Amino acid sequence: MTRVWKWNRPVTVREVLEDLQKERSIAYTTVMTVLDNLHQKGWVRRESEGRAYRYEAVSTRAAYAAALMNEAWSQSDNAAAALVAFFGMMSEEQRQALQDAMRVVQLPQTPDGNAGTPGDENPASHGEPGGR
Repeated sequence: MTRVWKWNRPVTVREVLEDLQKERSIAYTTVMTVLDNLHQKGWVRRESEGRAYRYEAVSTRAAYAAALMNEAWSQSDNAAAALVAFFGMMSEEQRQALQDAMRVVQLPQTPDGNAGTPGDENPASHGEPGGR
Protein backbone atom coordinates (compact mmCIF):
# COMPACT_ATOMS: atom_id res chain seq x y z
CA MET A 1 0.00 0.00 0.00
CA THR A 2 2.86 2.37 0.76
CA ARG A 3 3.99 2.28 -2.85
CA VAL A 4 0.47 2.80 -4.19
CA TRP A 5 -0.03 5.80 -1.88
CA LYS A 6 3.41 7.14 -2.77
CA TRP A 7 2.44 7.98 -6.36
CA ASN A 8 -1.12 9.03 -5.57
CA ARG A 9 -2.20 7.77 -8.99
CA PRO A 10 -2.96 4.40 -10.57
CA VAL A 11 0.19 2.25 -10.79
CA THR A 12 1.18 -0.95 -12.55
CA VAL A 13 2.79 -4.01 -11.02
CA ARG A 14 5.92 -3.16 -13.05
CA GLU A 15 6.16 0.35 -11.52
CA VAL A 16 5.82 -0.99 -7.98
CA LEU A 17 8.33 -3.75 -8.75
CA GLU A 18 10.93 -1.33 -10.12
CA ASP A 19 10.52 0.94 -7.10
CA LEU A 20 10.89 -1.95 -4.64
CA GLN A 21 13.91 -3.33 -6.49
CA LYS A 22 15.81 -0.14 -5.67
CA GLU A 23 15.88 -1.41 -2.07
CA ARG A 24 15.80 -5.19 -2.36
CA SER A 25 15.41 -8.11 -4.71
CA ILE A 26 11.79 -9.12 -5.23
CA ALA A 27 9.96 -11.15 -7.86
CA TYR A 28 7.33 -9.73 -10.22
CA THR A 29 4.91 -12.50 -9.19
CA THR A 30 5.27 -11.53 -5.52
CA VAL A 31 4.28 -7.93 -6.23
CA MET A 32 1.45 -9.10 -8.50
CA THR A 33 0.13 -11.45 -5.80
CA VAL A 34 0.23 -8.75 -3.11
CA LEU A 35 -1.60 -6.23 -5.31
CA ASP A 36 -4.16 -8.89 -6.24
CA ASN A 37 -4.70 -9.69 -2.55
CA LEU A 38 -5.14 -5.98 -1.79
CA HIS A 39 -7.68 -5.80 -4.61
CA GLN A 40 -9.61 -8.81 -3.28
CA LYS A 41 -9.66 -7.25 0.21
CA GLY A 42 -11.05 -4.04 -1.27
CA TRP A 43 -8.06 -1.81 -0.44
CA VAL A 44 -7.25 -1.07 -4.10
CA ARG A 45 -9.31 -0.95 -7.27
CA ARG A 46 -7.90 -1.88 -10.62
CA GLU A 47 -8.56 -1.12 -14.23
CA SER A 48 -7.34 -3.07 -17.19
CA GLU A 49 -4.79 -1.35 -19.39
CA GLY A 50 -3.78 -3.60 -22.27
CA ARG A 51 -2.48 -6.81 -20.75
CA ALA A 52 -1.82 -5.23 -17.36
CA TYR A 53 -3.81 -3.65 -14.55
CA ARG A 54 -3.43 -0.22 -13.01
CA TYR A 55 -4.04 -0.28 -9.25
CA GLU A 56 -5.30 2.69 -7.24
CA ALA A 57 -5.86 3.06 -3.50
CA VAL A 58 -9.52 3.02 -2.46
CA SER A 59 -8.89 5.00 0.72
CA THR A 60 -6.28 7.19 2.31
CA ARG A 61 -3.39 5.97 4.38
CA ALA A 62 -5.06 7.46 7.48
CA ALA A 63 -8.30 5.55 6.86
CA TYR A 64 -6.32 2.36 6.29
CA ALA A 65 -4.42 2.80 9.58
CA ALA A 66 -7.68 3.51 11.41
CA ALA A 67 -9.25 0.34 10.02
CA LEU A 68 -6.24 -1.73 11.10
CA MET A 69 -6.37 -0.28 14.62
CA ASN A 70 -10.11 -0.89 14.82
CA GLU A 71 -9.71 -4.49 13.66
CA ALA A 72 -6.97 -5.18 16.21
CA TRP A 73 -8.94 -3.52 19.01
CA SER A 74 -12.14 -5.41 18.18
CA GLN A 75 -10.31 -8.72 18.58
CA SER A 76 -9.33 -7.96 22.17
CA ASP A 77 -11.29 -9.65 24.93
CA ASN A 78 -10.69 -6.60 27.15
CA ALA A 79 -10.98 -3.39 25.13
CA ALA A 80 -10.09 -1.11 28.06
CA ALA A 81 -6.90 -3.06 28.84
CA ALA A 82 -5.93 -3.04 25.17
CA LEU A 83 -6.35 0.73 25.02
CA VAL A 84 -4.35 1.26 28.21
CA ALA A 85 -1.54 -0.89 26.82
CA PHE A 86 -1.68 0.94 23.48
CA PHE A 87 -1.64 4.38 25.12
CA GLY A 88 1.34 3.26 27.21
CA MET A 89 3.30 2.58 24.02
CA MET A 90 2.64 6.03 22.58
CA SER A 91 5.23 8.77 22.37
CA GLU A 92 4.45 12.21 23.75
CA GLU A 93 3.88 13.41 20.17
CA GLN A 94 1.39 10.59 19.56
CA ARG A 95 -0.45 11.33 22.82
CA GLN A 96 -0.75 14.98 21.76
CA ALA A 97 -2.10 13.89 18.38
CA LEU A 98 -4.63 11.70 20.20
CA GLN A 99 -5.75 14.61 22.38
CA ASP A 100 -6.10 16.80 19.27
CA ALA A 101 -8.14 14.10 17.54
CA MET A 102 -10.42 13.69 20.56
CA ARG A 103 -11.15 17.43 20.50
CA VAL A 104 -12.08 17.17 16.82
CA VAL A 105 -14.57 14.35 17.38
CA GLN A 106 -16.16 15.73 20.55
CA LEU A 107 -19.92 15.92 20.15
CA PRO A 108 -21.72 19.14 21.05
CA GLN A 109 -23.36 19.19 24.48
CA THR A 110 -27.14 19.41 24.80
CA PRO A 111 -28.73 21.82 27.34
CA ASP A 112 -29.03 18.94 29.85
CA GLY A 113 -25.24 18.40 29.69
CA ASN A 114 -25.35 15.15 27.71
CA ALA A 115 -23.52 14.66 24.44
CA GLY A 116 -25.84 15.30 21.56
CA THR A 117 -25.75 13.95 18.06
CA PRO A 118 -25.98 15.91 14.86
CA GLY A 119 -29.64 16.49 14.10
CA ASP A 120 -30.79 16.49 17.76
CA GLU A 121 -31.74 20.12 17.46
CA ASN A 122 -34.53 19.11 15.05
CA PRO A 123 -37.08 16.99 16.93
CA ALA A 124 -38.99 16.37 13.70
CA SER A 125 -36.10 14.29 12.39
CA HIS A 126 -36.38 11.72 15.20
CA GLY A 127 -37.81 8.40 14.16
CA GLU A 128 -37.66 9.13 10.45
CA PRO A 129 -35.38 6.89 8.44
CA GLY A 130 -32.67 9.04 6.96
CA GLY A 131 -34.25 12.09 8.58
CA ARG A 132 -30.95 13.54 9.77
